[in-house]
Amino acid sequence: MSKQSIGIFDSGIGGTSIFKEINALLPHENTIYLADSKNAPYGNKSKDEIIALSIKNTELLLEKNCKLIVVACNTATTNAIKILRETYNVPFIGIEPAIKTAALNTQTKAIGILATKGTLSSELFHNTTDLYTNGITVFEQIGEGIVPLIEEGKTNSAEMKSLLKLYLEPMLNADIDYLVLGCTHYPYLIPLLLELLPKHVKIIDSGLAVAKQTKAVLRQHEFLNIRTQNTKNIFYSNGNVTVLKTILEHKFTVKALDF
Repeated sequence: MSKQSIGIFDSGIGGTSIFKEINALLPHENTIYLADSKNAPYGNKSKDEIIALSIKNTELLLEKNCKLIVVACNTATTNAIKILRETYNVPFIGIEPAIKTAALNTQTKAIGILATKGTLSSELFHNTTDLYTNGITVFEQIGEGIVPLIEEGKTNSAEMKSLLKLYLEPMLNADIDYLVLGCTHYPYLIPLLLELLPKHVKIIDSGLAVAKQTKAVLRQHEFLNIRTQNTKNIFYSNGNVTVLKTILEHKFTVKALDF
């Protein structure tokens, strides 16, 4: 089992931000990544649609003999991971917005969360928020339009900058001191966000925490790969392969696949 791949899927290229953290922490692990760009963004879809897409991706990764699956999508995690865990006999790692960290450390008692509609409207998100944010103002903002721009390779465009300014203004007026990124596409916005945010506002994403949890679960199941040679990291996309290659800096094998 240890030589088998870690499977990772997302509604496109955003989950590569999670892959990079996993690859940095576990460089000897083989990985297979599915970029379901054809169906991005998941955040605007119904719960039933999100579950169906998550099942489709999971079954493809299981066909490729993955030993563990990382649901590298906040929307898919918050809407589908419970069903995935009940249905398949393989460990799943999910992604949730890092609300707890922001809530425990805020000094202004106000935090902002930028996420998709699918994440912000999910039961799991509301349960987590209710658990940790008593007495704290939580400003939730749907990042409408952000994922399609990233998928089109327009992360640093004037259009993206205008959109972020629009979404950040009410948060800053509410005096937030933490901005939680609730979508795995959003870490690619950090350079732009650092330009737009005051220096005292801290940005939090879940990437490193997910990588650490992946390592812990692999160790728990005795699935860690101890080989140090011939590691394979393969990426499949049913969308724009060029954008995926660019975001990976052409370091890995990227293949077109209709799924």
